[in-house]
Amino acid sequence: MSGSSFGRIFRITTWGESHGPGVGVVIDGCPSGIPLAAEDIQRFLDRRRPGQSKYTTRRNETDSVEILSGVFEGKTTGTPISLLVRNQDQRSKDYGNIAVSYRPGHADFPFKEKYGFRDYRGGGRSSGRETIGRVAAGAVASSLLGELGITLRAYTKAIGPCTVEEKDYNFSEITENSFYMPNNSIAEKAGEYVSSLMAQTDSCGGIVECTADGLPVGIGEPVFDKLDALLAQAVMSIGAVKGVEIGDGFAASACVGSRNNDPFYMDNGEVRKKTNHSGGTLGGMSDGSRLILRAAVKPTSSIAKTQNTVNESGEDIEISIHGRHDPVIVPRAVVVVESMTAVTIADLLLQNAASKMDNIKKIYLN
Repeated sequence: MSGSSFGRIFRITTWGESHGPGVGVVIDGCPSGIPLAAEDIQRFLDRRRPGQSKYTTRRNETDSVEILSGVFEGKTTGTPISLLVRNQDQRSKDYGNIAVSYRPGHADFPFKEKYGFRDYRGGGRSSGRETIGRVAAGAVASSLLGELGITLRAYTKAIGPCTVEEKDYNFSEITENSFYMPNNSIAEKAGEYVSSLMAQTDSCGGIVECTADGLPVGIGEPVFDKLDALLAQAVMSIGAVKGVEIGDGFAASACVGSRNNDPFYMDNGEVRKKTNHSGGTLGGMSDGSRLILRAAVKPTSSIAKTQNTVNESGEDIEISIHGRHDPVIVPRAVVVVESMTAVTIADLLLQNAASKMDNIKKIYLN
């Protein structure tokens, strides 16, 4: 299987299966000298950990990270960083009834057709548990970005029809509710909505928004490796994400140029924008304003409601998915979106260091 790696210089490779011994990531290209401890990574992993509320899977995993290489005396060494999280609460028997059936909304059918076999125990590599490696890598990338004064923030903008409008954002409330929403009142309504779906053995999706502040101008390339294009690839590679937009995104298609363009002005010798409809990118490069990204997350595919499907013998059957599943994936996807955004920016920052001779002279002629 190819395609388990992302990035050019700051390059991550995730590995492991949902019901195997463990999952993890190898990070290559991380500069030496960045302060890093297991606790820094654990804070990120704890945000995606299962069992935090009645709206998440009851799978009981501590998701404790082990640093196997690449860190010495509290700092990165410049060598590959290998991170491991052991699986502790697998219940493969929960998946016995779907061993020869294709679950609607899952990768079962194309995976079997492509490889000739599939790991039916939670989906194997196609499981959401693969994102543990991404989040661990995101913690390292965020430490790198923090050294440069770049900060990221991700939160739930919408759960089903329950949406927090920008004017109602209160970022201090993000960690005060089960959905990581920047508004406790809307989060309460979201809880009522999700509870009603749980009673119907159904699920829902939502929208994750992620911002990045402190980006210098010029991160990203103007053709294929655009900042927004690579962010879209990174975030769309998260299993449950079905759409990505930057800035006004799809709303820009209904706008006119005179409103969609962001006027420039001078501010104490600095070029700035009066608005930010572009979401912090122009021509595939960062423009110095806040990066704004949104990811549309689909409803959880594993539901107990009876659905129509087929089995490997080609028979039409009905199926009901049992086991421990999130009625809504969005809250645990928040940190995954943030992590993939951090990894993408970190990689492009390192690439950008060689974009002009002046930068190279600062390194070698200083």
